[in-house]
Amino acid sequence: MALDEPKENDEIIKDKGVTYLIDKGLYEDVKPINVDFIDAAMGSGFSISSNLQRGASCGGSCSC
Repeated sequence: MALDEPKENDEIIKDKGVTYLIDKGLYEDVKPINVDFIDAAMGSGFSISSNLQRGASCGGSCSC
């Protein structure tokens, strides 16, 4: 996840006042995507889940 400016090949998704950008080709492979903000005792941060299979692009022992 990073801050970026929209590009011609980006899918633009707006949800709850937040705009998300994702490469259109990648979006077809991973949709649906769920983005949530978790605030827990162990720490806070974003949780991102999708249909992308773990290890599909970076090997079985990678945590992408």
